[in-house]
Amino acid sequence: MSKHPLQFLEVPRREPEKQAVEERVKHYGEIYGHYDGASAAAQAGRCLQCGNPYCEWQCPVHNYIPNWLELIEDGKLFEAAELSHQTNSLPEICGRVCPQDRLCEGACTLHDANGAVSIGSIERYITDEAVAQGWRPDMSHVNDTGKCVAIVGAGPAGLAASDVLARNGVRSVVYDAYPEIGGLLTYGIPPFKLEKRIVEQRREILEGMGVEFVLNTRIGDDKPLQELLDAYDAVFLGMGTYSYVKGEFSGENLPGVFEALPYLVSNVYRELGYDEPSVPYLNLEGQRVVVLGGGDTGMDCNRTAIRQGAASVSCAYRRDEENMPGSRREVANSKEEGVQFLFNMQPLEILGTDKVEGVRVVRTELGAAGPDGRRRPEAVAGSEEVLAADAVIVAFGFRPDPPQWFDDFSIETLPSGRVRVATHGSFPFQTTNPKIFAGGDMVRGSDLVVTAVHEGREAAAGIVRYLES
Repeated sequence: MSKHPLQFLEVPRREPEKQAVEERVKHYGEIYGHYDGASAAAQAGRCLQCGNPYCEWQCPVHNYIPNWLELIEDGKLFEAAELSHQTNSLPEICGRVCPQDRLCEGACTLHDANGAVSIGSIERYITDEAVAQGWRPDMSHVNDTGKCVAIVGAGPAGLAASDVLARNGVRSVVYDAYPEIGGLLTYGIPPFKLEKRIVEQRREILEGMGVEFVLNTRIGDDKPLQELLDAYDAVFLGMGTYSYVKGEFSGENLPGVFEALPYLVSNVYRELGYDEPSVPYLNLEGQRVVVLGGGDTGMDCNRTAIRQGAASVSCAYRRDEENMPGSRREVANSKEEGVQFLFNMQPLEILGTDKVEGVRVVRTELGAAGPDGRRRPEAVAGSEEVLAADAVIVAFGFRPDPPQWFDDFSIETLPSGRVRVATHGSFPFQTTNPKIFAGGDMVRGSDLVVTAVHEGREAAAGIVRYLES
C-alpha cells in the first residue's frame, strides 16, 4: 500500500510535458515527453491501492496496475517491467495508443474528484526506461518443447501470440506481407502517436526471445497456407481488418475522396523513406479537408492533414462529442492543433463533377438507443447544408475481408466476415480447422490494439494446450 495514503491530495495528476502546438504541428514525432524516476514514483504513489481495483477490471488484458504502480513508487523498475509483461505483450505501445480515458483511467476511483492516476504514461515509462537500462525478459526458466508454430500477421495479435508462445517454450515464425513488423502499428498509426523506433525495439526484444520474422511474404500468394500446415505444429492467423466501411452515399468515388487507411499508410511510407509506386503519397497541403468519422482513425487523419499543411481541417460526426468512440485525449489534441469539429452532422452525399467540391450534411439529434445500446442519430428536417471541401477522408472504420483460400482449409466465417472460433472449451480461439487458431480484429471486428493483444495471448494459451494434448 502507498506509504502516503493521502498523496493523491498532496500531489496533483501531472502528465509528462506536451509540446506546444506551434512546434508539434511542424513534425511527425511523438508530442509527449517522459517521466523521470522521481516523477513516475510520485505519480504512481497517488494510487489508492483499492481493494477492488476497477482500473484492472476495465483493462482488456487485466493488467496488475496497482501492483506495478507500487513497485514504481518503491523504485523497483525491473520488477515492474516483469510484472507488466505478465499480462501485456506490448505495454510500451498500449501506454501510447490506448484510450486510457475510456479504460483504466476512466475507471480509476480518483477520476472525477482528484484526477485519475496517470496509468498510461507510467505504463509507457516502465518499459521505456527498463529497456534503456538493459532489462530484457527473463527466459532462463523456459524449456524448449520442440514445437513450432507459424503466425500469419505481425500486428498486435500475432506479436502477442509469439510472446506467449516463446514464454511457454514454443518457437514461432511470424510471416507478414509488409517489409517491417507491426502491421497498422507501423503503417497505420501516425508517428506522432507511436514512433516507429518503438516497434523496432519490440522486434529486437522478441527476436531475443527466439521469435523469427519472415517479411515481404503474403500467405496465400507468395507462400501457400498448405506449406505452413505441413511444416508447423499449428498455425495462428492474425491478419487484421483492412476493408474500409463505406458511407453508401453518392460521390464516394469522386477524385479527392480518400479512404482513411491508404491515406495514413501513404504518409507513413513517406516518413519512413519508402519509394513504393503502389503507395503514392497523398498530400493535402493547401486544401480544405473534411474528415468523416469520429473514431481514433479519424483523429489520426485530422492531425496528419494539419501537419501536411491543409488550409483547413473539419471533422464531421453524426453524434455529439460525449458519444464519440475515439479517445478524448486525441479529440483534445486535434482541437488544439486547429481541427474544427462539427458534431451532430451526418453526411448525405459528396458533391462535385470532376472532383470533390463539398459534402452535403444534415444536422442530427440523438433519439432512442439501438440494439447496440447507443442512441441513434435522427435527421432534423430542413437542416441540410453544404460543407465546402477540396478533399474528403472517409474514416468510418474497417471490416474483415477473409481471403478466398479460407474455404479450401475449412476455416468458417460468420456472416459479418469475422472468423468463427471456439469461445469455450480447452482450446480457445481454435477455428473450425483444428490445427488453425485466429485472434484479433479478424475475429472480433475492428477494435483496439489492446483487445488484439488480449486475443493473441489467449489464442497462444489455447495453442499451448492443443500442442500438449
